[in-house]
Amino acid sequence: MPDLEVLSQQCGLLLQQHHWLLSTAESCTGGGVAQIITAVAGSSAWFDRGFVTYSNAAKQEMLGVSATTLEIHGAVSEATVLEMAQGALKYSHAQVSLAISGIAGPSGGSAEKPVGTVWIGWALPGRSFATQFLFTGDRTAIRQQAVHAALNQLQQELRSAMSCCIH
Repeated sequence: MPDLEVLSQQCGLLLQQHHWLLSTAESCTGGGVAQIITAVAGSSAWFDRGFVTYSNAAKQEMLGVSATTLEIHGAVSEATVLEMAQGALKYSHAQVSLAISGIAGPSGGSAEKPVGTVWIGWALPGRSFATQFLFTGDRTAIRQQAVHAALNQLQQELRSAMSCCIH
C-alpha cells in the first residue's frame, strides 16, 4: 500500500496528463486530503482548492448541499457526498472533485451509521459516484483510512479515464 504522499503525487501526475484540476470537499477528515496534496511540491499545478465543511450549514452555504438532502438522508450519506462533490466542482475551477463525510468517533454513531461509517464521493467529467466504507480504529485511524481510500479511488478513476481517452 503506497503511502499517502506517494498516492498524492501519482494523482497529481495523472491530473496533469489530463490538464485537469482537483478540488476537495471534506467534513470528517477536516482537510486531511488537502493537507496531503499540498505537502507535494508543485501541487498548485493540479490542485485548485479545498472546502472544509464540517457543519451542515457550511455544506449548504459553501457547496450548495440541499437542506432537504441533509434532513432526509443526513450528513453522512450517499446523497450528501454526491452533492458535496458537485458543489466542489461548481464553486471551483476544477474538473475533478472528491468529497468525504463520515463519523470518525469516538461518539456520534448509531446502529444505522456506526462510528467508522464514511461516504466518499467523486465527480469526474461525465461520471459521479459514491462509495460507503466502514473503517475501524480510533478517530485518527478512521480519518487516515478515509484519506487513503479517497486518493486510492481517485487514482484508479484517473487511470481508467486515461485508458478510455476521456479528455
